[in-house]
Amino acid sequence: MKKIIQFHIYKGDKYYVAQGVDLPVVTQGKTLDELAKNIEEAVGLHLEGEDLSAYDLAPKPSILANLELAEVHA
Repeated sequence: MKKIIQFHIYKGDKYYVAQGVDLPVVTQGKTLDELAKNIEEAVGLHLEGEDLSAYDLAPKPSILANLELAEVHA
């Protein structure tokens, strides 16, 4: 069973966007702090009342976010 739910984060035009790697969850936030709260809320709502074993998830999984950095040109 997986103990981690992974998200890919990138900066859009106005918001940071998080897309679930293993779960069909997408959310956004104006700041990274707001995005972190929105990820927790979105995951909670998606999994509410669900059998976690159907997603191959352990009870109370952690959330791991990978932030895509913009290219810097010298």
